[in-house]
Amino acid sequence: MNLDLQNLALFLRVSELGKIAKAGEEFGYSSTSASQRIRQLESEIGVSLFHRSTRVVTLTHDGEVFLEHAKRILDDVEEARIVFKGGAENVQGKLRITVSSSYGRIYIVPFIPELIKRYPELEIEIDFNDGMLDLIEHGYDVAFRIGELQSSSLLARKLSDNPALLVASPAYLEEHGTPQTPQELQQHVCLPFGNLKEWSFKDNAGKEHAVSVKGPVALNWGDAISDLVEAGVGIGKAYYWHAGPALKAGRVVRVLPDYQLWPQTSIWAVRPQGRLMPARLKVFLAYIEEVINTTNKERYGALVLE
Repeated sequence: MNLDLQNLALFLRVSELGKIAKAGEEFGYSSTSASQRIRQLESEIGVSLFHRSTRVVTLTHDGEVFLEHAKRILDDVEEARIVFKGGAENVQGKLRITVSSSYGRIYIVPFIPELIKRYPELEIEIDFNDGMLDLIEHGYDVAFRIGELQSSSLLARKLSDNPALLVASPAYLEEHGTPQTPQELQQHVCLPFGNLKEWSFKDNAGKEHAVSVKGPVALNWGDAISDLVEAGVGIGKAYYWHAGPALKAGRVVRVLPDYQLWPQTSIWAVRPQGRLMPARLKVFLAYIEEVINTTNKERYGALVLE
């Protein structure tokens, strides 16, 4: 089947206007020529697309179903044209993103002004959501995920490493002492994330250590854990991008620096498969990956290597 793209475009316009002749005029076709093109399309796909009357045409059930396919075909052709043509002037349209609140606030929002300055025709819609939403169901172009990816049909792109560390306030350690081994954490107040009450480590020799931890409160929001750690409530686990400012300011210090929290994780951008990557998404991901890694190195690199 070789579908004529002009016929597809005409079909879409007829579905919007409800009149074949009027839609045909916009394409430079006579009423007869436009009708012939629609019938040719119906013949090629083997279904009737419109209910016809002397005043107006309306989509049949098959026409409604085919409408979405026609839109997708024409969108993909346009995406391909833009991708290969390139140029900032071709980066346009809406980009729908979902990202966790904490990460989005630190690593997406601060860089949006420069992005829209580079690409003034780009529209960005961000859903700050800590849940694992279905990208296709909700119509997202890309989602940012932190941690280990589960097997799925999504296409994944690693943006950066995401090392984690233990932190505590100087006041807490002065009052309760500083643990020297993972096992000593069992004598301390710890602040686990949600129900993850076992922390795993690797020592310098590569040996793994798993320790059950407990504390007076469990939270499923990293910002809240950071607030309690800084308040001296206990020892918390944090990603370096999250704890970095407090570490640099001395509000918290590293705990067990000779042990690596395990497993280490990464920051990922995931998107639905099966379609060309739009130019707007391509430039967005390239830009975000660049600023994430540059920002990490400038702000927190030395803290991780200490």
